[in-house]
Amino acid sequence: MLSRAAAALFWLGRHVERADFTARLMDAAYRFEALPQHDPNSGWKSAVRSSGSGPLFDERGLTANHDTVSEFLALDAGNPSSIRSCIDKARFDARIVRASLTSEAFETLNQCWMEMQDWLRRGESVDMQTLIERIKLEVRNFEGAIWRTLMRGENFWFIRLGTVIERADNTARLLDVKYHTLLPEGEDVGGALDQAQWTAVLRSVSAVTAYRHAYRQTLKPWLIADLLILREDIPRSLAHCMDVASEYMQDLRARHGRVGPADRLARKLSDRLGHLDIDTIYKDGLHEFLQTFIAENNRLSREIGRQFSF
Repeated sequence: MLSRAAAALFWLGRHVERADFTARLMDAAYRFEALPQHDPNSGWKSAVRSSGSGPLFDERGLTANHDTVSEFLALDAGNPSSIRSCIDKARFDARIVRASLTSEAFETLNQCWMEMQDWLRRGESVDMQTLIERIKLEVRNFEGAIWRTLMRGENFWFIRLGTVIERADNTARLLDVKYHTLLPEGEDVGGALDQAQWTAVLRSVSAVTAYRHAYRQTLKPWLIADLLILREDIPRSLAHCMDVASEYMQDLRARHGRVGPADRLARKLSDRLGHLDIDTIYKDGLHEFLQTFIAENNRLSREIGRQFSF
């Protein structure tokens, strides 16, 4: 496979996943906004921080509220993590590798892009919540098309590698922001507001039902962290994402017959998560653990690029 094609497939997976996550962050912010609390904009502040584009938002001197953050995260062409930017880049990637995708996968993504153009033409009349639901639906359609119609080979593996690496990064950022910044001073950990916020966080990663089945307890921060970090049976957990990344690197290694730094790092991250427990993570510091993981996950992305020359 040409390195240009491998890069386009890998980043196609990342851009589609990032568009979906940004939509989910906005959905959570709308839910936070409806909660009775001292700062109605706390959800919007956490959304822009979790997106990874907080520094850019701050550089512009903007104040985080419903209007500024929803515009910034959904439609701002100057924000590389906005839904608009991610869909534009995903469609560009898909056009580069058009022959590597099934018609169902490409047409689903193209339809999403055309709908985005229609929303942009509407200007201020855009219903953000409708846009969010449409993006989430179109991403599910795209993923369904990939799973149901794409041949299991390099095309599929590179897309899925991009997806799980982006997903792990997003989950780690979301957990870190909620744990450290979302609950206002004066509010009790485990109180009504804390419970409602954690519920919204779980909804943003479609894990409310999974939590209930896994623990059969009221929401507890350390159990939510356990679910989203260490549970290998949760599709958005860090452990699951690293297991999948290691598996697809093995598939690529079998195809190409070579081992590189990316293979070793993927196995290392997967093995490390497999031998941890949540008590150890909390003892050493959840924030420190998540920051280290984000850095290592980003390094894995770079090593994959180097190993396959993109």
